[in-house]
Amino acid sequence: MDAAHSSQQGHHDHDHSEWRLLTALAAACGGLGLLGFAAAHALPQFPWASHALYFAAILAGAWDAAKDSWENLRARRPIDIHFLMLVVALGAMAIGAWGEAVLLLFLFSASGAMEGYAMDRTQSEISALFKSAPKIALRIDTEGHEAEVPVDELRLGDRVRVKPGALFPADGEVVAGRTSSDESMLTGESVPIDKGPGDAVLSGTLNLWGAVDFTVTQLPSESTLQKVIRLIQTAQKLRAPSERFTQKFGPGYTYGVIAAAGLLFLVWWLGFGVPAFSNTEETRSAFYRAMTLLVVASPCALVLSIPSSILAAIAWGARHGVLFRGGAAIERLARVTAVAFDKTGTLTTGELAVVGCESIPAGREREVLECAYALEANSQHPIARAIVAHAKNAALTLHEIDGFESLTGQGVKAEISPVDERAGLQREARKIKGAATLGRKTLFEGDADFHDWVDQFSPAPEATTEVWLRTEGLVGRILLLDEAREASRPVLRLLRELGLKTVMLTGDRRPAAEAVARKLGLSEVRAALSPEGKVAAIQTLRGEGHQIAMLGDGVNDAPSLAAADVGVAMGARGSDAALEQAELVLMHDKIENFLAALRLSRRAVAVIRQNLVISLGVVGAMVVATLLGVVPLWLGVAAHEGSTFLVVANSLRLLFGRHKEDPPPLLFCEWWRAASAT
Repeated sequence: MDAAHSSQQGHHDHDHSEWRLLTALAAACGGLGLLGFAAAHALPQFPWASHALYFAAILAGAWDAAKDSWENLRARRPIDIHFLMLVVALGAMAIGAWGEAVLLLFLFSASGAMEGYAMDRTQSEISALFKSAPKIALRIDTEGHEAEVPVDELRLGDRVRVKPGALFPADGEVVAGRTSSDESMLTGESVPIDKGPGDAVLSGTLNLWGAVDFTVTQLPSESTLQKVIRLIQTAQKLRAPSERFTQKFGPGYTYGVIAAAGLLFLVWWLGFGVPAFSNTEETRSAFYRAMTLLVVASPCALVLSIPSSILAAIAWGARHGVLFRGGAAIERLARVTAVAFDKTGTLTTGELAVVGCESIPAGREREVLECAYALEANSQHPIARAIVAHAKNAALTLHEIDGFESLTGQGVKAEISPVDERAGLQREARKIKGAATLGRKTLFEGDADFHDWVDQFSPAPEATTEVWLRTEGLVGRILLLDEAREASRPVLRLLRELGLKTVMLTGDRRPAAEAVARKLGLSEVRAALSPEGKVAAIQTLRGEGHQIAMLGDGVNDAPSLAAADVGVAMGARGSDAALEQAELVLMHDKIENFLAALRLSRRAVAVIRQNLVISLGVVGAMVVATLLGVVPLWLGVAAHEGSTFLVVANSLRLLFGRHKEDPPPLLFCEWWRAASAT
């Protein structure tokens, strides 16, 4: 989507930092042009004076167009609007319309300066995130000595110290000290987050007030910040379908305009007897009309209409923790009619707690928990985190395992090895030794003995999640409770008001899923689904005519994220598989941000349509008027540059708006204040 480097994007084809120079050149062109106009009327006996001033104004106004046209010719790129403007300006000079040539180049330069300023503001929103990547870290060695090292040299397990006012150089876990961190640049969360021992910290976030030590848990190249930067870089390269159309359409259209202008010059001159180059008050020459047609029919506004909107939407999202993987994701999200949610961590807090444990034979609950602890010790799944936290609080023994196998979407299994004969654990070790499997009840469907034992358990409380353990001579059930996100209720209500169907797709048992659905007000629940079952459910929804967005955060959600029209990963710390498949990443894991993304995408598509109406409408009206011979060159220039400016200013509303209802500032005022400051 890197519109700035497309040869077919009119003014947009220059470095965004050049807008200050273009502003100065436009001011010089306008000032010298006014002096030339005054000299032409005040000193008619000295025409050379006005011509000299006009010529100086034209040199200033034509600088950008001449420079870019020369670069295009050297690189053998197709001609663009810069070349057309030069041709028209030279043509106007050739027939003595010096004032109109100056006006053309003044408006062209001023419009280019405003567009450059607008795109510079857009890019600065994105580049601010890139600049937040720290370059140096303060590593602590085993003797407690500090040493500055490049961030790239950090390794897993390194201890790093971050002082107040410094940026965290990598993802990690606090081991000493307390502070608050500002994560707004990364997640869009404006409230500082308290950090203490055991809390996670993210690279690129700001340490506000206290010195802390943390251990590195992710290599810098795989940190949250680097993932975000890669997502944004990908988004800038991926064009929306409508944008690809205009990029292909632009070059052919430009050559068509040149051919049409040449043909109509001959028709007006030879067919209708209009003077070829002689202008009078009553009749404008055929050449003058052809030059006017070149201006009014040029595709500058049309080609800018889509990339300017997409880039502004991506920049706004990056600033607020909403990352789109390209313009196609924005357009698809705007068409979504159904939203599917994973339950754990999406509609619920994801902070499960163990609330019960049962075993058959009875009295072996500790063994059940220790087996589960061994199997889940290295997992980051919400259920695993809850079991590990409970085991640590209860000071349970962590046994060794061999042959670990993850059964995606179902559970885990491994061989549990006996512990060393110490602390009186020999007897316990003999009981636990052997193969153990932990997961959903459906994982044991082919085990007849298991189901005979399960029948002896009483029904689980409605809102709880069940995890089952099976090992030699032992069956256990662990009950966990996860709280629904209260903030989800108003978001789901607003989604329904927007006409979207809301569906929960979960691997949890139906009673627990329905309890959450009733509390939050979802339209539909589909429970006890494997990852393949979630994909099938999405395909069923698509068969009903829906465009689907799927929200999830785990490895189990990756297939369904890929199957949906728009996959949405919740939280930058979601699984790599989920982030890889997602087309939209919500940095702060709140579904309120999904509502903001949906509104942004719909507004972006609406702005694109408005831009197309503006650009095509102005071109159509002015071409007809030019064919009728009623449009002077200066009016054609004003209409062309005005429509281009309107398109860019309309797109920038997406960037400058702070909230859906907030009126955006006027782009011209923003540009004028910035230009005046320089």
